[in-house]
Amino acid sequence: MNNSLTRRTFLGATLATATTAALAACATPSPSRGVTRILATDPMVGRFEDRRTASGRITTQQLTAGAFDTTVSGMALATWGYNNALNGPVIRARTGDLLDVAVTNNLNEATSIHWHGLALRNNADGVPGVTQKAIAAGADSSYKFRLTHPGTYWYHSHVDMQRERALSGALVIEDPNEALSYDQEWVIVLDDWLDGISGRPEGVLARLAGGMDMSGMNMSESPMLMGSSSAYLGGDAGDVRMPAHLFNGKTATEPEIFPSKPGNRIRLRIINASGDTAYRVGVPGRKIALTHADGFPVKHVDVDAVVLGMGERIDAILTVTDAFTPLMALPEGKDGSAWGLINAGGAGAAPQASSLPSSLDGVVTDGGRLKADESVILNAQSPDRIHTMRLTGSMDNYSWGINGNMFNPDRPFADAFDIAVNERVQVKIINDTSMWHPMHLHGHSFQISGNGARKDTVIVRPKETVTFEFDADNPGQWLTHCHNAYHAAKGMMGVFSYVR
Repeated sequence: MNNSLTRRTFLGATLATATTAALAACATPSPSRGVTRILATDPMVGRFEDRRTASGRITTQQLTAGAFDTTVSGMALATWGYNNALNGPVIRARTGDLLDVAVTNNLNEATSIHWHGLALRNNADGVPGVTQKAIAAGADSSYKFRLTHPGTYWYHSHVDMQRERALSGALVIEDPNEALSYDQEWVIVLDDWLDGISGRPEGVLARLAGGMDMSGMNMSESPMLMGSSSAYLGGDAGDVRMPAHLFNGKTATEPEIFPSKPGNRIRLRIINASGDTAYRVGVPGRKIALTHADGFPVKHVDVDAVVLGMGERIDAILTVTDAFTPLMALPEGKDGSAWGLINAGGAGAAPQASSLPSSLDGVVTDGGRLKADESVILNAQSPDRIHTMRLTGSMDNYSWGINGNMFNPDRPFADAFDIAVNERVQVKIINDTSMWHPMHLHGHSFQISGNGARKDTVIVRPKETVTFEFDADNPGQWLTHCHNAYHAAKGMMGVFSYVR
């Protein structure tokens, strides 16, 4: 296996020729394993899509990926995004809808879109080299698939380090039979930011690839974050120095203002779209009630703050009582802050960032420690297949992997985790590293052991084991990876591969 990844090979080959070769290589039985892989082009994928509940409605959206000029932390810069914005448009639909998204690629390189958290048809998952050909520079394409489950989701590029610019946005799937009672809804996208301020994401990745050898380097100019620490996450909080943190595209000096009134119950749909930062979210001196994790209902719990790893989503209810209520998002174990402000009217001056506390303490939890609502608990049964995923690698040479294997985009199925349709699959993630990793599975939701939350992304702390199960009910080839963009880029990825 080739143990070096360039930024042009992140998350699979992006050239059509390489993609075609990769897919064709597994279109016939593998001589080493005697199996046939069910690829994204297999007719079975379409048959399973046809079984999904259909409302007859179509939700459409145009997304244009391109370069644009903006300002972050008072600095004018050029970056990439959807529809010329730091946050892509919020896409809203309802369960059973057919989502039809037209994509125009105005970038000077290929791109794709991944629909994070959705159980969708495999050929719409957006992973070049595994499920599709990348959308070439200057080309148009589209994604069409049915939406099967309500919840808070998001979409983002799955090519190279593109997501570390502004190529992401929120997707909200509403439930026509929603049981949760609330008056307003606030969709919140959190992000860490360095593009155009302290470098470009691919340049930062290249410098991190040098590992811990800092000889001759001016540490004040290094992108590597030294000394970040979070007891909650079990040690090192992150790898990358981030000069800005964004709350719906705004920094702490210009918080987003959300209008409301006293007594209103606001549903917070919180998305961590960052590349290297967990966020601790809460209201100083107030409780929020957690209701959903990664789109699925959980047993409600009141907390002072909730921690979201990269890729995770949390829904919560906040009842407005004051004229001004700050909702804070503190980067876990790092400097800085982001926040938004609820304005319920009345007398008094709005708080300033300098007056807000630097910590959120008390009862703190995360989605991986919540319990599933009884309505979404998987039926109890013995697993048909058990896979072990050991998270491996270190900061020493900045090389990461799964079971000692660094993902090779030229051979994406080389170390695949084979599964079959209708199996109950148990996965044991054992973190052998000294870093925490938010591990994500495409195309499925899993249930954490002990009637834990139904999720698609879960925090795995250093030396910790997390066990989950899922039903293999969505044929195709599905990526699993650390949602730290820099860890994924350096090899912590694999594939759950449906086989016949």
